[in-house]
Amino acid sequence: MNSIIDTTVIFIFSAFVLAIGLLFARTGRNLKSFFAGGEAVPWFIGGLSLFMSFFSAGTFVAWGSIAYKHGWVAVTIQWTMCIGALVTGLYLAPKWKATGNLTAAEFIRDRLGERVQKTYIGIFTLVSVFIKGSVLYPVAKLVSVSLGFPLVESTIVLGIFMIAYTAVGGLWAVMVTDILQFVILSAAVFILLPLSLEKAGGFEQFTAKVPADFFDLLHGEYTLGFVLAFVVYHIAYIGGNWTFVQRYTSVDTPKSARKVAFLFAGLYLVSPVIWMLPPMVYQSINPGLAGLDTENAYLMICKLVLPPGLLGLMLTGMYFSTSASANTTLNVVSAVFTNDIYKGFINPAASDKQLIRTARLSSWGFGIGMILIALLVPAAGGIVEVVLSISAISGGPLLAPPLWALFSKRLDGRTTFAITLIGLAVNLYFKVLSPWLFHIKLSRALETIIGVGLPLLLLLLHELYARSQDRIAPEYEPYLRAKAAKKEAATAQSEEEAAAIEAQNRFGLKVIAGSLLFVAAVLLVLSFLTTSGSGITAGIAVVVALGSFIPWRAARKQPSPDPTPTHV
Repeated sequence: MNSIIDTTVIFIFSAFVLAIGLLFARTGRNLKSFFAGGEAVPWFIGGLSLFMSFFSAGTFVAWGSIAYKHGWVAVTIQWTMCIGALVTGLYLAPKWKATGNLTAAEFIRDRLGERVQKTYIGIFTLVSVFIKGSVLYPVAKLVSVSLGFPLVESTIVLGIFMIAYTAVGGLWAVMVTDILQFVILSAAVFILLPLSLEKAGGFEQFTAKVPADFFDLLHGEYTLGFVLAFVVYHIAYIGGNWTFVQRYTSVDTPKSARKVAFLFAGLYLVSPVIWMLPPMVYQSINPGLAGLDTENAYLMICKLVLPPGLLGLMLTGMYFSTSASANTTLNVVSAVFTNDIYKGFINPAASDKQLIRTARLSSWGFGIGMILIALLVPAAGGIVEVVLSISAISGGPLLAPPLWALFSKRLDGRTTFAITLIGLAVNLYFKVLSPWLFHIKLSRALETIIGVGLPLLLLLLHELYARSQDRIAPEYEPYLRAKAAKKEAATAQSEEEAAAIEAQNRFGLKVIAGSLLFVAAVLLVLSFLTTSGSGITAGIAVVVALGSFIPWRAARKQPSPDPTPTHV
């Protein structure tokens, strides 16, 4: 591997992404524009950004490990995300937009009370920092192994860079780089896949060398029960995770929010097949990996078949997909802290300038916490164990009650508080105490079923009991009044603010178009430098260049009262 060429590619894209963040440094005039794009983000931008927010290098490391060991079941598991997004698009995303809230935490306060909100903010922040810190580790490991840099230093440097453009540019900076990362990653995988099959001797040779059950839909501990539980979990996660809720509230209408979720579903119907085939192909080339070494399967197939420059492109895609996921979480955690803690409790009279400053400082604070967690991942048993364990413990208790409250007028804050704590306590018992005290460890399927099923069962029992008593939650009527007031305030938006939002969104679309042209130019240069795959690389460069016309035309359709973005 020519590390100089690969390192150069990584640094070129890194500098470009940082420059994008700086472009948006002065476009956020208030919390609504900084954290929600003025609630006028085009739905297709929101959908692609949501897709990349779900993606990370952990997708390649964790799911790539499963694909290498067990085969097609890695695709089956990820298809549960498609089902979850379809249900979200039909029922949940429009509901979130209709609440009129900027964040999910704001809805929880209005609907279920401040005590529940404070509890959820604490849990959500802790869980988010742990999960996104854990997915920073694998990309640092990939860069470290590939380019020979020390792991600890790689983690710190990549983490600081990851935080920088989120703290500077807000939601639009995150979304623009999400689109850029989607294109880079897609281009890299579409180049990797044919080269991998060629190295394996063709598709027939690949299928002949892998185990007989390699293409079974289910395998090993990933049983039908696990998959069904994961479907329910992903309905709650995609529909209720605060990071994703921000994508539904940042568009203009409930119909657009539905489109955001449907685009995500379509991408997760197709993408797992393309993403997971390379490590499956590597199983036929080198079946000897075991233990945590299977987490390196994706990297190994990349190093084996990708020529200089294209390996750097793939590593760039893996790193930026992680930064997309982590940056979205940083943006939301910062939004919750600024809007619901600082503005809600500490300084209700804060000016827009003070709020934006707080937002940027809190992004740095939470980002440093993620870096510290990433440094501890190896001691926790690897990325697969960390991500699935945290999801099993916190997913159901944290996500199910607020989603239930979107539809129920009977769920109250006291019951929500109790169900959340009961769910967390039971999940922690079976995950931590039961194996330690009694040497009883649940299977992955049963762990997920209990984690998601128990809160839903408790919510259903309460709903039936409250219905039999004809009881309405005491917080429900005040919530309806607050919702009506927000709707009235939204319609009273000043012409100046509307013009600023339109200018910011038009500016963002033009930056996306320019970014795509930049990616196309780099791909075209790499097609001349590479020793293999030059034809497909050049072809993808042309496709990306043509794709730049989509956001450019969308920008031209935006109203144009002011040709430049409004500054703070």
